[in-house]
Amino acid sequence: MPPIVLVAILGRFLSSSAENAPFHTYSPGDIIIGGFFPIHKLTNRNMTQGPLTCSKFDVDSFLRAQMLIYAIRQVNQATPRALPNFTLGYEIFDTCGDVSFAIKGAIYLLDSHAPNRCVVPEKFQTPLWEPRAKAVIGEMYSEVSIAIARVLALSSVAQISPSSTSEQLSKKLKFPTFLRTIPSDAHQTLAITGLVGLFKWRTVGIIGSDDAYGKFGSDKIVSLLREKRSACVDFLDILPDYFSQDIPQARSRLDSLVKTIRNSSAEAIIMFTKDSNVDVIMKEAIRHNLNRTWIASDSWSISRTVASLRDIEKAGEVFGLNSQANKVPGFKDHVMSKFSGATDNLAEYYLSHFPPCTDKSDKGQGGQCSFASSQEEPRPCVEISCLAKYINESMGYNIYLAIQITVKALTRLLQCDNHRCKHSGNFSALELLTEIKKVNLTIDGMHLYFDENGDPNRGYDILYWNMTGSTEGAHITKIGEYWPGGEIKFPQDLLRKSTNLTVTVYNCSKTCNAGHELNIQNERCCYGCFLCADGEYSQGNGEECKSCDRSMYSSPERDSCLNKTRVYLGWTDPFVIALNCISVLGIGITVAFAVVFTIHRSTPVVKAVGGYLCFVELFSLLVCFCITFSFTGMHSNTSCKVGIPIFGLSFSLCIACILANLLQILAGFSFQADAGSWAKRLNKPLAVVSVAFGLQLGVCGPWLLLYPPYVREHELPKTILVQCENGSVSFFVGMLLYIAFMALCCFLCAYKGKQLPDLYKNAQLVSNSMLLFLVLWVIFIPIYTSLIGKYKQAVVMATIVISCYSILCCHLAPKCYIMVFKKEINNESAITEYIRKHYEKKDIPVMTS
Repeated sequence: MPPIVLVAILGRFLSSSAENAPFHTYSPGDIIIGGFFPIHKLTNRNMTQGPLTCSKFDVDSFLRAQMLIYAIRQVNQATPRALPNFTLGYEIFDTCGDVSFAIKGAIYLLDSHAPNRCVVPEKFQTPLWEPRAKAVIGEMYSEVSIAIARVLALSSVAQISPSSTSEQLSKKLKFPTFLRTIPSDAHQTLAITGLVGLFKWRTVGIIGSDDAYGKFGSDKIVSLLREKRSACVDFLDILPDYFSQDIPQARSRLDSLVKTIRNSSAEAIIMFTKDSNVDVIMKEAIRHNLNRTWIASDSWSISRTVASLRDIEKAGEVFGLNSQANKVPGFKDHVMSKFSGATDNLAEYYLSHFPPCTDKSDKGQGGQCSFASSQEEPRPCVEISCLAKYINESMGYNIYLAIQITVKALTRLLQCDNHRCKHSGNFSALELLTEIKKVNLTIDGMHLYFDENGDPNRGYDILYWNMTGSTEGAHITKIGEYWPGGEIKFPQDLLRKSTNLTVTVYNCSKTCNAGHELNIQNERCCYGCFLCADGEYSQGNGEECKSCDRSMYSSPERDSCLNKTRVYLGWTDPFVIALNCISVLGIGITVAFAVVFTIHRSTPVVKAVGGYLCFVELFSLLVCFCITFSFTGMHSNTSCKVGIPIFGLSFSLCIACILANLLQILAGFSFQADAGSWAKRLNKPLAVVSVAFGLQLGVCGPWLLLYPPYVREHELPKTILVQCENGSVSFFVGMLLYIAFMALCCFLCAYKGKQLPDLYKNAQLVSNSMLLFLVLWVIFIPIYTSLIGKYKQAVVMATIVISCYSILCCHLAPKCYIMVFKKEINNESAITEYIRKHYEKKDIPVMTS
C-alpha cells in the first residue's frame, strides 16, 4: 500500500479518537492554528501495560495553552483587525510530554477529511491533501518537537516552537518546516559556559536527560568547557526517561544521583533537563540540605513549580538563563478575570478542579498556591492571584510572538489592509511557510527575523533566584544579559561579591601564586598548586607552566625567565691570566733563544742542535705559544680552525726537526757497516722534515677542508657554554696519534744515542723531553674527553704550553746556557778531546785530525 494511503487511513482512524485524548480543545475559524502543549507531565508508559493515560496536571503548560488561546482571540477582536475577512481558530492537543500523543495529534491535524478512498492515481503529484491546520505552535520539549516536525513536514506545515531549543532542529535538511521564537541551544550552551568562566568556577557537574534536549545540550557544554579549558567536569549524569516517575527504578536512580552530588567537588551544577526532572532533584536537594550552586537551563529557570518549593533556600543558589522577553499586554488581567468567560474545556477543567476563592473564609480554609493533579479529588479553593504568579512571561511572550509572526505572514499572503483581504483564502500550507520564513518585524521595540536555520536573532536574560525575604519561595530576578557572539553584561559589584577567586568551598585551589600551576591533586577535579619545574615559569592566576626559550632559564621563584649567560674562557679568568702570562713568557724566551742561536750560529753547539733546523724548531714553538691565545675569549669558526689543527701542524714540524737532528747524530757516530747503512740513508734532514711534516699535513689538510672545527653552544641549565668542537673525532685522534708516534720515534732514537760521545747531552735531553711529552698527552686525552665546561679549553692551553716548555727547557735551554755561560766547551777542540776520552775508556783507538 502506498505510504500516502497509509497516512490517510491512519489519520482517519486517529481523528475519530482524538476527542478521547487527555486534553483536546477546539475553536472554529477560517484558518486553523494547531497547538501542542504538555498540559500533563507524566504518562503510565513504564508502569502498566495497555492504553496510555496521563497524570500530574501542569499549571505552567496550562497557562501557555491559555496564552495561545488569548493571543488568537486578541487577533480576532482587535480594532482594526489584521485579517478583516478571516477569523483564526485553534485546535490544541495535550501531548503529556509523550511522543506518541504528539504524533497522534499531528496526524490528526494533517487530515482534512480527504476523499474516502484508498486508491490514488498513479500520476498524483501532491504529497498530501491540504491539512486542516495551516500552522502549528509548539511543542515545548525538543524530543517531542523532533517527532511532530517529521510528521508536519509531510504537508509543509509551519511549526513554530516557543521553547524547543535543541540544535538538532536547526538542521533544515531534516526539519525543513521547523522554526522557533527562542534561541537554539547553540547559544544557550555558549552562554552557560560563559557564565562558568565569568564566575571563575573551576569544577562543575552536569545533569542532563536522555532526550534531544538534555543529551545534546550536556554533550555540547562538556565539549565547550574542554575546548576553552575554563573548568573541569567533575561528573556528567544523563537521567533516563522514567526518572520523574514514582517507580522503584527512579527512586534508586535518584539516590545514586544525590550520592554523586554529595561526593562531588563541583562548585556549580548545571541542570540541562526538563522541569519535571528538576522538580524531583530539588526536592531531594532540600531534604538532604545539599546547599549547592545550580545553573538552570531555560527549561526550568523560571519554573514557579520549582521556585515555590518549601525551603528551597536549603538547596542553595540558583542562576539561570531564559530567552529575553516582554510582558504580553493584558494577559495577566485575562487570568485574573477568570479567563474572561472563556468556554474552552481547558479553562473549564481548571475552574472546576481549582475553584477560585470567593470570600475571606474560603481563603482561610484552603487558599494556597498549590495545584493537585487531574487524578486527585478537587482541592479547596485557590486564589486566582496564585495562578497569576505562575505566568511564565518569557515562554508566554514566545507564544505571543509566534502568533504575531503567523498573522504577519498571513496579512502578506492574503494581501490584507485595514479593510479587507484581497486574497480568496485558498492557499496552501507551503505558501504560508514561505511567508513566515520571510517575516521581518518589530514588536514592542524588538526587531525579529529568522535566519536560514529558522532560529531567531534573540539573546538570553541571566536570572538569579533571590530566596531572602519571601515566604512563597524564590523571587526570580534578572541580573544580566547574554547576546549571541559571546557578550555577557553583568553587574561588576554583584560579580565581585559572588566570585571566590582563590579557593573553592571544597578547599580546592582556583588560582596560584606566580611560579605555580593548577594541577589535579586527586582522581576528581580538585586542583592544587604545584611549583613549576626547572626551566618553566608561570605568572600566576592558575596559569599553566610554560617552558622558557632555549636561551633562557626560569628564575628561582619560577615566575619569569632570565637570559642565560654565555660562558666561555674569558681573558679575566685567573687561570687564563696565569696561562697567558706563561705563554707570553714562552714567546719571550723563544725569541731570546732565537737571538742567541743567531749570534752563535757558527758554533758547534748550534750545529749539534741541527744547524738551521733549530731555527725551524724555534719558529714552530713560537707558533704553538701564539696558538694558545685562540682558546681564550668568545670563539668564532675562524678561531676554532686556528686552534688544535694549527698546533698539530706546528708541533709536528718541531718534532720532525728534532727527529732529523737525532738521525744526524746517529749517522755521525755509527761505525758499524750494517747500522751505518740505514743511518746514513736517513741522514737527510730536509727530506726527513719534509716527509714527517707532510704526513701530518695530509691529516690536518682534509680535516680543515671537510670537517673543520666549529663553534658550538651547549645548553646548560643556567648558562650557554660556547666552545669549539673538533668537527671530526677521527681526524683529531689521527693527529694526536701521529704526534705521539713521532715523539716515540724521537724517544727511541734519543735513547739509542745515549751511548754516543755527545758532549752536549743532546740525546739524553731529547729523550727526557719526549718522555715528558708522551706522559703529558696520555694524561690529557681522558681529561679532555670527560671534562665539560669552559675549562676544557684551558686544559688544552695548559697541555700545549707544557709541551712547548718541555722542548724549550729540556732541549734548547741547555744549549743556550753553554753558548752564554760555558763558552770554553763551545769549540771543536773541546768536542774532539771529549770524543777521544770517551772511546779511550772503551779501549777503542781514535784517530783525530
